[in-house]
Amino acid sequence: MTYDMIVIGGGPGGYTAALYAARAGLNVVVLEKLSAGGQMALTSQIDNYPGFPEGIDGFQLGEQMQQQAERFGAQTILAEVTAVNLKEKEVITSEGTFYGKTLVIATGADPRKLGLPNEQQLVGRGVNYCAACDGMRYRGKTVAVIGGGNTAVADALQLSRIAEKVILVHRRDTLRATQVYHAQLERTPNIEFRWNSQVTQLLHDSKLTGLKLRDTLTGAETVLPCDGVFVSIGRSPITDLFAGQLSLDEAGYIIAGESTESSVPGVFAVGDVRTKALRQVVTAVSDGALAAHYAEEYLASV
Repeated sequence: MTYDMIVIGGGPGGYTAALYAARAGLNVVVLEKLSAGGQMALTSQIDNYPGFPEGIDGFQLGEQMQQQAERFGAQTILAEVTAVNLKEKEVITSEGTFYGKTLVIATGADPRKLGLPNEQQLVGRGVNYCAACDGMRYRGKTVAVIGGGNTAVADALQLSRIAEKVILVHRRDTLRATQVYHAQLERTPNIEFRWNSQVTQLLHDSKLTGLKLRDTLTGAETVLPCDGVFVSIGRSPITDLFAGQLSLDEAGYIIAGESTESSVPGVFAVGDVRTKALRQVVTAVSDGALAAHYAEEYLASV
């Protein structure tokens, strides 16, 4: 069977593409290896998605997006994609091979981890990767931000409006962030810096209580008490399967403009896997709607 659209990844971008395409009468299948929601499903409280004044659990929102797309005829198959031929729109999975007339890549991007013991177990209990998603739970508290690039600085500035104190931990003595951020940092009294510092241990009981830092110049170790840590050392787009078949930027994200169409005709990229300025649930949803629209146009032209 050949589908009008195959969606690889069941996050907010993928299920929005499926919803819009199914409502337009296209035959759509979503291939998801775990469960609906993608990275969103790991966030216990999403407060910045419109329509939910009290916020909503990310896993619950993902399930609702899946149910809504399936209500209009989209199909979900739990399968891990192991290989693709984008030119032929062929997708090889643990559950067999699927063929489509269009493909929507919604595989997302994983936050880079510190790689420390107990890091995964402390996610949601003090360890965080998204200031916009999880910052509000630290109102009036002390948080650390790990990193020195634009994302880390933007996270620190955002958290400074919520937390009592924000401590920016960077392994060098200068930031990589663009100059425009520096003046803002200087004007923000509740941001402190720990230069030449590397996190070597996450201190915790039932939740995070602090960080052990090592001075990268002297080797001296210190303890930094904090209520939460935001790891902002970059993200890794999940694009290994597509390398060599379409255009990627230097960081590995799929190059696709506002139409979401990639360098391969009929192949679209939505959500965090696409080159874009802001990666949030609401922008992924927007991508999904655009992908469905332009996939319809593509199908009408071939």
